[in-house]
Amino acid sequence: MPIVSARGLSRSFRVSEKDPGLAGTVRHFLKRRVRTVVAVRDLEFTIEPGEMVGFLGPNGAGKTTTLKMLSGLLHPSGGRVEVAGHVPARREAAFLRRITLVMGQKQQLIWDLPPLDSLRVNAAVYGLDDREAARRISELAEMLELGEELHRPVRKLSLGQRMKAELMAALLHRPQVLFLDEPTLGLDVNAQAAMRRFLADYNRRHGATVLLTSHYMADITALCPRVLLIHAGSLFHDGSLEQLTQRLAPRREVRLELADTLPDSAFSGYGELESCSGRDVRLLVDRDRLTTVVGRLLADLPVLDLEVRDPPIEDIIGRLFRQGSIEQP
Repeated sequence: MPIVSARGLSRSFRVSEKDPGLAGTVRHFLKRRVRTVVAVRDLEFTIEPGEMVGFLGPNGAGKTTTLKMLSGLLHPSGGRVEVAGHVPARREAAFLRRITLVMGQKQQLIWDLPPLDSLRVNAAVYGLDDREAARRISELAEMLELGEELHRPVRKLSLGQRMKAELMAALLHRPQVLFLDEPTLGLDVNAQAAMRRFLADYNRRHGATVLLTSHYMADITALCPRVLLIHAGSLFHDGSLEQLTQRLAPRREVRLELADTLPDSAFSGYGELESCSGRDVRLLVDRDRLTTVVGRLLADLPVLDLEVRDPPIEDIIGRLFRQGSIEQP
């Protein structure tokens, strides 16, 4: 049984419009103009227990609105959604014990108190006794590599330390479903990598289901074998990130370092010559010919080093967001 299920999930908002200036303000006061904005339109997807799924889309695509509906903060305008056997909008206590929502631009820790004090409050809210709370705090602190930071006021922590403490507060009740909205926002490269390691470890230890939004593609490629792509509120892809890459990038890039400089004509028949600068050569080769071509290159040319790689995933996803659909290149 899926742990998350959305059927025709939609959400719209009524927004008032006002012209600039004093005259516009007066007209707005006397006769308000209102229009309906559709933020999410007819989403259909399911997520199985233990899956880690990336949720991608440009700014304003409807990602955060969807997460808020899945966590019960917003009521859908249409459709049905179930999470862990519950209707999120009812906000039942049993449902809230099984989910968490972490937003990179929001915080739940008390600014002037050490994180440990906020953690103890959360433990009391979820009915954890002192021994169990201490055990879970110790486990999470070890996984997140936090120690003395738990005893310092939150305002004196770095952004990375603060986000780790935020995760501890969100996971103390050991939820089954994690909705993560930009959890690595603003973190440096090392802090992002540490956060990814933690999430992967937490998923392995507790079998937690994760729905993750991020503008850092390294988060998605490292954690999420499956991705949902949303554009203008509508879902237009649900599937493997690897299959998506293969479909939209039918050729791979082969980089060569040669012992000698060769003319451009020497690379005829291997693939499309992308560049040839001295002894450094780049070729684009069809995926179905890659093994054969690499063998021929190694046999025919004075190759010192050879590297095969896909086009940058950021380029592929960026193109999808611009067109809002999947089309063959």
